[in-house]
Amino acid sequence: MNFDTSLNLPPCECRVRTTANGVEEIFDSQRNKYVRLTPEEWVRQHFVAYLINNCGFPKGRIGNEVPIKVGLTEKRCDSVVFDETGKAKVIVEYKASSVTISRKVFEQIARYNLALQVDYLIVSNGLTTYCCRLNRSLGRFEFLPAIPNYSDL
Repeated sequence: MNFDTSLNLPPCECRVRTTANGVEEIFDSQRNKYVRLTPEEWVRQHFVAYLINNCGFPKGRIGNEVPIKVGLTEKRCDSVVFDETGKAKVIVEYKASSVTISRKVFEQIARYNLALQVDYLIVSNGLTTYCCRLNRSLGRFEFLPAIPNYSDL
């Protein structure tokens, strides 16, 4: 791995392999396949494990690389968390640990929310994490001190 692997997340069991042509891959249990190991993918795998193991998010309700349509453009949400009816509740956007979370990142996830209309947005680079909840009465997102447990969503 040619990147900093230390994150501000609990360690997780990651299955990493190198293909015959020298490409490093990591197993994504949500998609049930190996995917290219990038710094952003490293953050995703650790963060999803954190949501499941520490925040009570059901494994079967988290989708990775979820396709959505924003206007006429096809996009992919890094992760989407669904409720028991299949309605999207949370969008998660990941960045590599070397990427600073900026206003631009929040604008990106806000555009995705135009399509999904969720109540919670989470942005993380594995070192810094922000979680916002939609205050419907005020019509704006408010930052939370921590990610709520799934049962509190």
